[in-house]
Amino acid sequence: MPQILIKLIELLQTDDAGMPELADLIAKDAGMTGKILAVANSSAYQRGNRSVGLEQSLVSLGTDMIKTLVISESVFQTFNNFPHSGGTDLRAFWKHALGAAVVARDAARLMDYAHVEEAYLAGLLHNVGRLALLATAPREYATNFLARDDADLCAIEQRTLQITHTEAGAWLIERWNLDSFLADSVLYHHEPVARLESAHPLIRIVRLAHLLVHHADQPDLVIEAAALCGIGEQALDGIMQAAARQVRQSADYLGIDLTGADEIVAPPAVMPPPADPVQQRLQEEVRNMMLVSEMGQSIARQQGETHMLEAMTRSARVLFDFGTAVILLENPTGQALVGVAAGEHQQRLAQFAIALDRPGIIATAAVERRVTLATRGAQPLGIAEEQLFRILGTESIACVPLLAGQRCLGVLIGGVDAWRLPDLHKRERFLQAFGNQAASALETALSERGHAKRQIAHVADEYRDATRRVLHEVNNPLSIIKNYLSVLDAKLARREPVVSEMSILNEEIDRVGQLIGGLADLQPTDASRVTNIARVVDDVLRLFRATDFLPASVQVLVRMLDEPNEVAGDADLLKQILVNLVKNSVEAMPQGGRIEIANRGHVNRERRLYVELVVSDSGPGLAPDVLANLFGAVQSRKEGKHHGLGLSIVHGLVRKLDGLIACRSGKGGTSFEILLPARTDKVGAGVPARLTD
Repeated sequence: MPQILIKLIELLQTDDAGMPELADLIAKDAGMTGKILAVANSSAYQRGNRSVGLEQSLVSLGTDMIKTLVISESVFQTFNNFPHSGGTDLRAFWKHALGAAVVARDAARLMDYAHVEEAYLAGLLHNVGRLALLATAPREYATNFLARDDADLCAIEQRTLQITHTEAGAWLIERWNLDSFLADSVLYHHEPVARLESAHPLIRIVRLAHLLVHHADQPDLVIEAAALCGIGEQALDGIMQAAARQVRQSADYLGIDLTGADEIVAPPAVMPPPADPVQQRLQEEVRNMMLVSEMGQSIARQQGETHMLEAMTRSARVLFDFGTAVILLENPTGQALVGVAAGEHQQRLAQFAIALDRPGIIATAAVERRVTLATRGAQPLGIAEEQLFRILGTESIACVPLLAGQRCLGVLIGGVDAWRLPDLHKRERFLQAFGNQAASALETALSERGHAKRQIAHVADEYRDATRRVLHEVNNPLSIIKNYLSVLDAKLARREPVVSEMSILNEEIDRVGQLIGGLADLQPTDASRVTNIARVVDDVLRLFRATDFLPASVQVLVRMLDEPNEVAGDADLLKQILVNLVKNSVEAMPQGGRIEIANRGHVNRERRLYVELVVSDSGPGLAPDVLANLFGAVQSRKEGKHHGLGLSIVHGLVRKLDGLIACRSGKGGTSFEILLPARTDKVGAGVPARLTD
């Protein structure tokens, strides 16, 4: 609907629309301004040769004429652009529309109806449903567009199109969301007078206007409708005599040529000849193929995955009249359909998932790769499906699998009214063709545009994460090197041998190089290496004891078994794990305490053999927020840019060794239990533990 007409109706409904408000509204529309100036400068209003401006034009025309011109011109501009209107003779249609408009306006004045202009608009639009049917079904409706407007026409419309022009016109006007009975007046203008006795005045006015214009040869009906409006026969004659003059005048002002309109005879409505079912099906198939092909090209032209998915849902809503539509895509594992954050309901859909290994309407459509139609209540639904019905706000759904070759990329779900399911059932082939074309376009575009971008982003994330972890880990050997330099300085001053310290420094410098070099190596570690747990524990404690890292107030107990003491994996990774855990334990006990490192022997977990290594302390335990996100990067209470990554790194290193880690924590302390793959070619029985401190 033209914006100027919407604003004008809103203005008229305020009951105090004056010339300043009308002038301000018209001045914003160049086309409407030109129309007002043309009428005001015509011979009917301008006697001299001097042209007048907009303000003077409005004054000379008067409020009533201005309202009439704005309403009429807006309606004609809108509906003359309907498809197929250019190839159809509309003279008789617009003559009847103008006639009903001026009759409705005069009747409203006689009835003291508050909104006279609304009555004029209702009369002008009372048969707009016929234009809508012509635009929608030109082949089926062309023979009856000029037919006599009576009950026979409505019956034939219902049989051939399943909708009458009164219903079509009301549906169209309801889409404008007006606070008015305008749509009702269009819907009921064919109703018998007896049913309209208590109807709203606007409905009775339009019924009278329709009878005067289309059925003046049935005076009994006209008089009965006039009586319903409280209009006597004498006043009715006055309305009819003025109507012809007002219609000609309005048509002249609006530039509408009604020459010969009276000579166009309205024939009785007829049933169109039955179509050849084979030819009709062939035409439908060709049309569907063209629509699907064009739609696929349109989707493929979209930039980015989000825009493509939005184009798919938008196309589905247009082609199949879905009230709303959403898309669920198959997750990387192929075990579930997950929502995508595109279009409507982004937040809820982004967290939505339906398992494919469980029975259900949507899962069936994806697994069996066929279009599925369903109505709520017709069969048991899972919670996820009930949620989806509520998200869509509908009682019925159409599930269309998105098939690309042998792969189902996901399912498009459209919400529809239950009464439309039989029609969609007939169009299942069209629905599936749509799904195939959409999936093909999506797969091609994603592989061409999205794969490289996702790969780059994934690698960038890996290196970014690896860099943060390396920076965190490098701090440990650098701190050890710094402390050992202090020890070296003291020993050299006393001229004591420093061979042991130099060896440790070389080891830690090499470890720094290995950590930094790891940035360029994303390959898994060599699982064929064998590491002696006791030896690594001794190396770690030697580092801590020779520096200020391990204060005298902290006691360290080591319980090692003679067998098993070897695990499959890299000793440097195990060393990093232990350095982090021991360092965390020391920092957790500033007032002193006890740390225990124990080898608890073999553990069989899910038919795999591990060696259990436990690092525990007598500290206060982990904070609840840390424990809740134990092995993720958390906000630590320690100072420093990279603090808070330690346990996350430990978890990653254990996984890199193909091991498992668990934690127990409470007021009595914290214990980390690590399962490392046992060396399988040499498994011995455990012997009593060796205790050192």
